[in-house]
Amino acid sequence: MTETPNPYIVDADTLTGEMRPIRRVVLALGSNLGDRMSCLQGAVSAIADTPDVWVTGVSPVYETEPVGAPDGSEPFLNAVVLVDTTLAAHRLMERALAIEDVYDRERTDVVNAPRTLDVDLIVVGDRRSHDESLRLPHPRAHERAFVLQPWADLEPDAVLPDHGPVVELLAALDGSGLTRRDDLELDLG
Repeated sequence: MTETPNPYIVDADTLTGEMRPIRRVVLALGSNLGDRMSCLQGAVSAIADTPDVWVTGVSPVYETEPVGAPDGSEPFLNAVVLVDTTLAAHRLMERALAIEDVYDRERTDVVNAPRTLDVDLIVVGDRRSHDESLRLPHPRAHERAFVLQPWADLEPDAVLPDHGPVVELLAALDGSGLTRRDDLELDLG
């Protein structure tokens, strides 16, 4: 199917004739409500179904004790997805929020509240953003073993911009609440 461009939307790439760059993106997934594994797999599939997004890797699944969550919160399942994309960072953020909404993510004022699905943009190429709606690289990724360990499994030589090599950041963290679940596996979508 051919898509006809909307004549009312001016795209700088269309004006210049230049190709949009392909950027490597790291997405972190988490779920601690409902069918956690189904939510994670659904997120991977939805990401893979996104136009101009190509899933290149999915990490092992980790079970994680909730960090800074309300008392009684259940453990999370976490994973990292690597993608290549030509989409802009804000479009990726919109897509991540839409995927969370499909899985009935409830947003509350409670910090680190339990959730059916969390889709975080960790890095989008070397893009930096300090907008209230989009912070890149993710401002707390360097403190989160549940992000760094699955990422290191996929890319042992990965570097978190402005913070350093992922394996070095991970070595400085307490990973005791993190358990690799080899009995659970996510498909590429």
